[in-house]
Order: sequence, then structure tokens, then C-alpha cells
Amino acid sequence: MVLAANYPSWLSPEIIPGLPFRWYGLMYLVAFGIAYLLYRRQVRERNFPLSDDDLSKLFIWGIAGLMLGARIFATLVYETGDLYRRQPWLIFWPFRDGKFTGLQGMSYHGGVIGGIAGLTLFALIKKRPVLEIGDMFAASIPLGYTFGRLGNFINGELYGRITTGPLGMIFPHAQRFSVQEAWVREAAEKTGVPIPGPDALVNLPRHPSQLYEALGEGVLLWAVIWLLRNRKPFTGFLWGLYIGGYGLIRFALEYFREPDQDLGYRIELVKNGIPPALFSSVFNLTTGQVFNLGMMLFAAVFMIAAARLPNHEPIRLYPDSAVENALGIAPERLMEQREAARRNRRKLRKKLR
Repeated sequence: MVLAANYPSWLSPEIIPGLPFRWYGLMYLVAFGIAYLLYRRQVRERNFPLSDDDLSKLFIWGIAGLMLGARIFATLVYETGDLYRRQPWLIFWPFRDGKFTGLQGMSYHGGVIGGIAGLTLFALIKKRPVLEIGDMFAASIPLGYTFGRLGNFINGELYGRITTGPLGMIFPHAQRFSVQEAWVREAAEKTGVPIPGPDALVNLPRHPSQLYEALGEGVLLWAVIWLLRNRKPFTGFLWGLYIGGYGLIRFALEYFREPDQDLGYRIELVKNGIPPALFSSVFNLTTGQVFNLGMMLFAAVFMIAAARLPNHEPIRLYPDSAVENALGIAPERLMEQREAARRNRRKLRKKLR
């Protein structure tokens, strides 16, 4: 009896077999939709000076930056060949050998960089507070990200390392290993995987790391940030919490996920000959873990700087837009008046000291 779950045979990457519509792409649309609804709720509950039209434009800027950053970063970092360096126009060309393949390969870390760049540019052009824009995105993005990982699971990709524990799952396209290896025979015996013959290759159970990440980087991280959205100690706190929290959770979960076969470890301090499909050492770090360490370091520096900025106090509620309209005060003018009032209060406090 096999002591591991089989990957659901009824799951297919294509929504309708034979047509170029995949669940992975649909999961992206669901993720964007959820993030948009959560962001709009925050705008309305705080009366933030952002119209529905501007909110749509903000998301267009953010999504455009995310897609550009994710795709370019993936081709520069995770593509080991020189195809895209020789033919860079193929980065955004969704066809291969006359067939529609979509944009295969997106980098989360590149998407973060591109998305932040897009949001920052929009905020600066529209003269909106960048850190508040970022804080509301931090409370909106993680739950949508859950569906991206579910898309990876449906594709049967980015699976985890081999495990003999109770949460193992046999993925049909995972690498098979020769039973002539002692560790392969041992793992097969523990999990009940049949060994057809002395020279056979067997498919061993893996951690369903896509589901781990969907829960950890998605649901758990979102729940924490969402509960703190009206309790943040300073403006920019949620943005830093998201970047650092994601980096920490994914750094830990990467130990359950198999590294890219063509990249292996970026940092391998313990060379023990154990294949990357097995956990070897906490001191052997994948490409993702290196970037996650960078995210945690950046988040720490960012939060220290944000806490020391002038006017860093959290702004939770804005005046009712109906009152603004009745007074004939434009949101931009209202924000300018509010900033002027803060400067005058600081000057008065200095004189009274």
C-alpha cells in the first residue's frame, strides 16, 4: 500500500483541453481581482482620496510593473542559456515553434520590484502618499497570491523535495531515481512505492510545497497584515511587514521545495553529495533563499527609515468625501492643507519647548 497521496489525475493545466486557456492564467486574474476588491474596501473604509477611476489606473500601473519585472527577472536570473540574451524580443513573445505557449517563467522577486516601481511612479505623478499606497497594497496582495500557488499546483510544477512523511504526494512529472541507490530503495520501502525491478526508476513522494506556500505566504501572511491594517505604529509599517514577512516565510518553506535542477544551490557551504531532491543542510541556500534574505534585510532597513520619517504617524481615516464635495475642496488641496497644519503644529511645539 502506497503511504502517499497521488496527484489528482483529473487535474489538467488546460481549462478546456486543446484550447490555449490555462488555469494558471485564470488564477492570476482571480488574484488581481481579490487584491482589487480588498484595496477598494480599504479606500472606502478610510475615505482615502482615490476615486474608482484612479484606483483602476493604480492597478494598471502596478500590474504592468509586476508583469514586466517578473518576466524580465525570470529570463535574466533563471534562464541558464543565452536564448533571451541573443533574442531579447522573445521575452514577451508567447509562441514557440508556431504554437501558443504563453509567457512561461515568471519571477516573484522580479514582480515585487516591478510592482513597487509602478505603484511608486503612479503615487508620485498623482501626488498621493507613497507609503500609504504601499500599506494598503500590503494588506491586499497576499491573499491573491494564494491563487498563484494553486496555479503552480494545478500545473504540477514547483513541487517539493522527496519525503517519507505523511504529507507526501506523488507528482506524475517529477524526476525518477534509480533503485540501485540505497536511499531510493529505503525511501520506496518506507512509503510503500513498488519497485518493479533491480534497474527500475521510481517516482518517490514529494512535499506539496505549492500548497505550503499558498497557506504560508498567502493566507497566513494576509491574515496577520489584514488584522494589523488599522493598528500599524507608523505609515509604511505594513509595506515593510509584507516584504520582510514574505521573505521569512518563503525562506523557511524553500527547505521543503526542490531547487531548480539547472541552478541547484547558489550558496553550498556543506558539500555532502546529497542530491538537491533531498534536504541536505540548512547552510545550502537556493536562488530564492538568497533573494529572500535580501528581502528581509531590505524590510528591516526600510522600516527603521520609515519610522524616523517626519509625519510618520499612521493616518487611519480621511474626512468624508461628501463633506469635501460640499466644501468644494479637492482631495489634493485637502492633503496640502493637512500637511501645512502639521508643519505649523511642529513649529509651535518647538517654540513652547
